[in-house]
Amino acid sequence: MNILICGLGALGIVFAVALKFAGNSVFGITKEKYFESLKNKPLKIKGLFGQKEAFLDGIYVKPQELIDLNLDLIIVSVKSYDTEKAINQIKPLIGENTLILLAQNGYGNYEIAGSIVDKRKIILSRIIFGAKINEIGFAEVTVFADDIVIGQPDNLIPSEKLIEISHVFNKSGIPTRVSNDVYAILWDKILYNCALNPLGAILECNYGSLAEMEETRFLMNQIVYEIFNVAKANEIKLNWPNADDYLKFFYEKLVPPTAMHFPSMYYDLKNGKKTEIDSLNGAIVNLAKQKIISVPINETITKLIRAKEKLFYKN
Repeated sequence: MNILICGLGALGIVFAVALKFAGNSVFGITKEKYFESLKNKPLKIKGLFGQKEAFLDGIYVKPQELIDLNLDLIIVSVKSYDTEKAINQIKPLIGENTLILLAQNGYGNYEIAGSIVDKRKIILSRIIFGAKINEIGFAEVTVFADDIVIGQPDNLIPSEKLIEISHVFNKSGIPTRVSNDVYAILWDKILYNCALNPLGAILECNYGSLAEMEETRFLMNQIVYEIFNVAKANEIKLNWPNADDYLKFFYEKLVPPTAMHFPSMYYDLKNGKKTEIDSLNGAIVNLAKQKIISVPINETITKLIRAKEKLFYKN
């Protein structure tokens, strides 16, 4: 496959190295400030997906430099606040047979992408492995909770094409499966991230610590209860009949294998970067406002992260 990775952060590097190492043609788009550090050297990964390195077939800053490539797949792995910009950048590269896979956190990425390009081109994914940047061009997979799940929320892409992509990922050492319920499965991840990421970032602790403390368990429970109310009001399908059933699964099955993990939001704040709070708890606040629902815990958490961003953001 001819594959373009749009965004060479931790997640993008994992995809790029694994797919190239398995024999695919892989190209990358990165920000200008990272280009000199990435060009003419191999990208590397280590951790739960193995230790691998690979030279990409090209790393670029300007998408127009890739205009003549016959791309099969574009993986968008930028932060959610850059989704609109990234989709507009890659739009000229989308050929007749090109598909776009959104490999991102949070709510709203599919909706934004679908307002810019044909939804028949867009694959949604739920990713629940964690990676961190050890240095520019070198990522470590630190936690793995479940397969990547891919699908087309409106059933606009033939299942055989999705299965083909999942086979390519699996051959590359990235466990992946196809589901018709990818949108609801993505909301499982949104619940997980909303409960854990901002609190872990604010308190500078791992997921296991959050689950152990009475105070943070209370806050996480309230975050989840509020999200279930908002989802019901907005007619968003979730995989769980009620918040209590989800929380039982959350504490018993999801947190233990990721207990030592620190959220990406923690690393973003530590490194003076903008966070994805507006596509997580902030998105819940916005959905709640549309239905005139009170979500005081999600709103407070969102304001605290935004305040911490103002204190540490370096641009």
